[in-house]
Amino acid sequence: MKKVILAVACIAFAMTSCKKENKADSDGANTEKSSTSLAKSSENVLDWDGTYKGVTPCADCEGIETTVTLNRDKTYVMTTKYQGKGNDILQVTGSFNWSDDGSTVKLDNIKDGPSQFLVGANQLIMLDMEGKKITGTLAKKYVLNKEMNVPEN
Repeated sequence: MKKVILAVACIAFAMTSCKKENKADSDGANTEKSSTSLAKSSENVLDWDGTYKGVTPCADCEGIETTVTLNRDKTYVMTTKYQGKGNDILQVTGSFNWSDDGSTVKLDNIKDGPSQFLVGANQLIMLDMEGKKITGTLAKKYVLNKEMNVPEN
């Protein structure tokens, strides 16, 4: 009789342990889904398509007039003009991809300069060559502001 009670107790313990483990796995999956949903807020919530402009720092010129247009079909146009270096305007077109967390875009076809931007409310923040946010006294100069369309009367 003691053996039967012991066997039933062991089976009950094993079944209870399995249920808790599955619940923990399920909770982990729900947490992961919630994190992913929240992390994709820039891509899914912000009105990110449009044209962004700014003048970024330049080592050997007065500044770089930078314009980036992001389109809903995940294509872009980026133009740059080096102030005080003539009237040449460089234009690069291509496609872009969102990061896994949905907060940054990476522009294809750019080889010799920054190609990643953090997407914020009405702004793009240029990231360094490694995809990290630029810090220091010039950090604010790496922000491109979205052009707002003003309706004509």
